[in-house]
This record gives sequence, C-alpha cells and structure tokens, in this order.
Amino acid sequence: MLDGVSDDSERPATVDDVHELALAMPHVTVEYAGENPVYQVGGKSFVFFRNPRPDAFDPDTGERYPDVIVFWVDSDADKQAMVQDESSPYFTTAHFNGHPSVLLRASRVGEISHGELAELVQDAWLSRASARRAKVWLAEHPPT
Repeated sequence: MLDGVSDDSERPATVDDVHELALAMPHVTVEYAGENPVYQVGGKSFVFFRNPRPDAFDPDTGERYPDVIVFWVDSDADKQAMVQDESSPYFTTAHFNGHPSVLLRASRVGEISHGELAELVQDAWLSRASARRAKVWLAEHPPT
C-alpha cells in the first residue's frame, strides 16, 4: 500500500480516493482542464476527469455523462480485458479506440474496491512514468 494511504483495500472506493491515490504517487503534478484535475507524471497524464463529451452519454436519455474519469492502461489487451464484461463499471467509447485507457464514471467508483482502485491508479502511473521512475517505484513496492 502507498505511504500515507490507509490500508482499507476491501471497502468500496470513492471519488476522493481517486484524488488521494493519484497524489500519493511520486513526481505527480496536477494541471486543470477547466475545473477538472489532470494528474500527470513527467508531463504525461495518467488519470484525468473529463468534461461532458458527446461520445459518453446515457443511452436511454442521450444526456452526456458529467462524471467520466480516464485511466491510462499498459496495453490494449489490458483495456479489452477490463471493458469486455458488460457488468463491469469500466467502459470505452469510439473516441478512445486505439487509445490505451479505460473510462469509469465517478457515480460507479463504489462498484470497485479501494484496493482495485489503488491498483488501477498505480498501473496508470506506471504506464506513463519514465522507465527509471517506474523501476525505482517497483523496487520500493514489490508485487505481493
């Protein structure tokens, strides 16, 4: 578990956890797209909150989702594994075809555990950090 982040991995995740976990990773800076935070490492985004866009909308009402969070993933295979199960809270849109990221609505964050969210944020950071930074972090946080 990250230093300064509580070990309550089984409880449902919250949106506040997204912010806490992203900020707990090393060398993180925060930029803003309007009011939405964009978490970066080495100038590369790894987690960000999107403004409502026409590609992510409620199929019943047509309303744009106001609460989409984007997480980078390591590969398209990882992405596909996460979005294939329709009961999963993860999804993608045509706009993100070929883009190594998954989407998660803030309103569905509680469907995953804090531990799963921590792994998602850590993997997002690792996919965007420099090889040197990733190597150091992995040496300090070996897989359990």
